[in-house]
Amino acid sequence: MVKHVILWTLKDELSDSEKADIKKSIKDGLEGLKDKVPGIVEIKVNIEVLPSSNADLMLDSTFESEEALKKYATHPEHVAVADNKVRPYTKLRSCLDYIV
Repeated sequence: MVKHVILWTLKDELSDSEKADIKKSIKDGLEGLKDKVPGIVEIKVNIEVLPSSNADLMLDSTFESEEALKKYATHPEHVAVADNKVRPYTKLRSCLDYIV
């Protein structure tokens, strides 16, 4: 299995209220991919972060294989979420993929 972990920082110009709405939308969108994209074992978005954090939200996902992760990256359902709910609102993205 493969873990796929992403940390995002939202754009500075967003208000706290906008950030809360955006984080919820990202969470709903990405977690909703579980039954739409083959190869996802588990997918969770953490949006309740402590003040000591330097990121706004985290994707913690597990895939059946590296091949499944590659297919997820280009799957139309995932691309739609990324293009409409994530990329327009984020200024920084960090990714770590590793074999479990």
